Amino acid sequence: MDSSRRTGQELAELYHRHVDTVWRVCYSFMKNRADTEDMVQEAFLRAYYVDKSFRSEEHEKAWLIVTASNLCRDALKRAWRRDEPLEDHLELAAPGRDSQVLEAVLALPEGYKTAVYLYYYEGYDAREIASILGCPQATVRTRLARARKQLKQMLGGELE
Repeated sequence: MDSSRRTGQELAELYHRHVDTVWRVCYSFMKNRADTEDMVQEAFLRAYYVDKSFRSEEHEKAWLIVTASNLCRDALKRAWRRDEPLEDHLELAAPGRDSQVLEAVLALPEGYKTAVYLYYYEGYDAREIASILGCPQATVRTRLARARKQLKQMLGGELE
């Protein structure tokens, strides 16, 4: 076993002291349970392998918060998250939602479709969407407004 690893007991204690904080940090970025769980696990794996002794519980907590934040930012920037067409995941998106509305959303131009999907189906706000898409917040708000107008026309004025 690598000497830079913590013991299982040390890791368990670290986990129990800070899991709630790390969970909240990761959830604030990822906005869904599955991705949050992945990032929490990855943060504690990093803590397991890091060759660092912490000065105090506050120091280890700060290290975990920074590590978890960086992991989440990196995950959100990954190309695979942006390059998958939404149509490939139609059956997974928002179970129980009106399929006519979802199909109308998927018929929107690419920029509008992505903004609407992230906003309404994934729960991201305009600032987060701008960060994910690498564009200004004003662009996201404009795309959302124009998409709402198009959806209203497509659905016969059903949306307000």
